[in-house]
Amino acid sequence: MPLFRVTCQITPPRVLPVLLLAAMVPAAAAAQPPATDDDPGIPIENAAVREACGSCHEPDDAGRLSRISFRRTTPEGWQQTIRRMVTLNDTTITPETAREVVRFLANTLGLAPDEARPAAYEAERRADDQPYDDAEIQQICTQCHSMGRVISQRRTEDEWSLLMAMHRGYYPFADFQAFRRTGPSSPDPQPVDQAIAHLSERFPLDTPEWAAWSATMRPARVAGTWLLRGQAHGIGAVYGRVTIMAVPGTVDEFTTETRYVYARDGRRVTREGRAIIYTGFQWRGRSSEGPDDADGLREVMFVERDWQTMSGRWFTGAYDEVGLDVTLERVAGAPVLSGVHPPALRIGATETLRVYGMNLAPQPPPGAIDLGPGIEVLRIIETTTDWMDIEVRVDDTAAVGVRDLFLDQAALPGAVTVYDTVHRVAVTPQAGMSRVGGIRFPKQYQQFEARAFHDGPDGESDTDDDRDLGLVDVTWTLEEYAATFGDDDIRYVGAIDPQGRFTPAEDGPNVERSGDRNNIGDVWVIATYAGNADDDAVPRARAHLLVTVPLYLRWEPAAVEQP
Repeated sequence: MPLFRVTCQITPPRVLPVLLLAAMVPAAAAAQPPATDDDPGIPIENAAVREACGSCHEPDDAGRLSRISFRRTTPEGWQQTIRRMVTLNDTTITPETAREVVRFLANTLGLAPDEARPAAYEAERRADDQPYDDAEIQQICTQCHSMGRVISQRRTEDEWSLLMAMHRGYYPFADFQAFRRTGPSSPDPQPVDQAIAHLSERFPLDTPEWAAWSATMRPARVAGTWLLRGQAHGIGAVYGRVTIMAVPGTVDEFTTETRYVYARDGRRVTREGRAIIYTGFQWRGRSSEGPDDADGLREVMFVERDWQTMSGRWFTGAYDEVGLDVTLERVAGAPVLSGVHPPALRIGATETLRVYGMNLAPQPPPGAIDLGPGIEVLRIIETTTDWMDIEVRVDDTAAVGVRDLFLDQAALPGAVTVYDTVHRVAVTPQAGMSRVGGIRFPKQYQQFEARAFHDGPDGESDTDDDRDLGLVDVTWTLEEYAATFGDDDIRYVGAIDPQGRFTPAEDGPNVERSGDRNNIGDVWVIATYAGNADDDAVPRARAHLLVTVPLYLRWEPAAVEQP
């Protein structure tokens, strides 16, 4: 799978960073003395890596390359390293060689599943950073990037020291932001020294996890048919199938054909793609919806050790902000259920319920469909191998709660929820962020969604026993978040559409705004639900939206572009 294409070289001034780096790194670390046979480090025998990297990274007698052999990371980590070499060090490398180098390094100096899983949100480009158990270390590192960037690496102590020195050399403000204390002197180690000690102990090069995984690692055999379950934020559930085919002559490359449907609006999608699996479990792919789909979707998934399931995120957008959470389950010949729509049924209602799955019987026998007490299956309207429409009625005396679905030999736990009224709605995310753009920088959109809830057995809102009724249609509006006197952000920041998607205004000064200010600010996003026709209460919820400036500094140099 082509990860990237090198198109040009950028040669920025490097004198000052190099001088600073030389001044900050201890002589022993800067030179990285020749390793002995007893030192950690992973030999590199690959000819492409040695040819592409060996002119700068000196090999030793044990076959280890300086810097490279003393670090392990994800495919994205090695990809970023090559980008840095091209952009900052004038490295010339062809796309084909770059792909081979990334493949070898990700497989040979990669991460074990247990090491990669806690940092999966970094590769999946999720906006929700995960908390780290050491608040001081988190404060040091997250001034500029997520902790996922950190915990997806394994290094020797010398390598962690060199990494810190690189930060101080290329980004001198790191000292003032996080690396060194200001104010009165203290006998305690500086934050940067604490970080080196902590990371060297917590994330060393040699680990039991990597030793165990590298001993059993092999190409994942994933060719076949897979059931797809997905969730698109603000759009709802996605159901379908993925057919995976091995690329002839390879053991880790695959082509894909994906067909799925958005359950709420019935929109059907067909995608074709290509993927590679690194380190025996790291799926990296790209798929497109026809020839006019210029951007496509990047696919990042985790293949479980039994090769029966995989899960992750498919995403796109200038800030990787649009995407699907997906789970794939291998399917043989037996029927399997993936979901239903709608996910909630109101007491006393008669509705058409669509059941999604694979290998469904065209004519299920009478009584084969069982939705539990209080739900009667009136008739089967239409059936295919991938979905079935049935007409159901919820009895007036049905109890509120979750029902399991059984269809012949297949089962779907928690398929539907029976409810009598919507007690509240909730908007997610509770704190959203968007970036102005469209002139000099791309826009970052923010998708909101509104979910309905029943209070559950305790009759109290926002408790653990509340019943999630799924996405509901609401009226979306914006209200001013009054932070100053005469606050007027709502007039300039952007607009939200009927589907809950916020589009920010353009970047740059706005002459129509006082002080020619940018179109930034913060507002309330309001969701109003009017589905309780028989009730006086109209559930309403809100979330905070911050509209800010573009991300001016992104480590994605022009020297590297997506294929």
